[in-house]
Amino acid sequence: MMSAFKVLAKLKGLRGTAFDVFGYTTERQMERHLISDYETLLADLLARVSADNYETAVDLASVPEFIRGFGHVKEAHYRDAKQREAELLAKFDSPQPGLKEIRIRAAA
Repeated sequence: MMSAFKVLAKLKGLRGTAFDVFGYTTERQMERHLISDYETLLADLLARVSADNYETAVDLASVPEFIRGFGHVKEAHYRDAKQREAELLAKFDSPQPGLKEIRIRAAA
């Protein structure tokens, strides 16, 4: 068995190439898609983050941490994470009064 692991270790250079037989699985394709989606999300958050929506941005950036496991477990976590991401995006995009506006209203 150890000799098989040594052979697999030498084939590590094939990862991400056309010869990566495991790269064609649905799960690996989903993982690659998740990476590009995450990079896009972070670029969008960085462009629009403010003091008012900072905590929501941090929550959005941490959503992928909950996508764990393999097979059907990972798929279930993926669905839950996407639902949570949609909720947080709606909260992030909704106009909320700034802290200054709240303080002015409270003082009046």
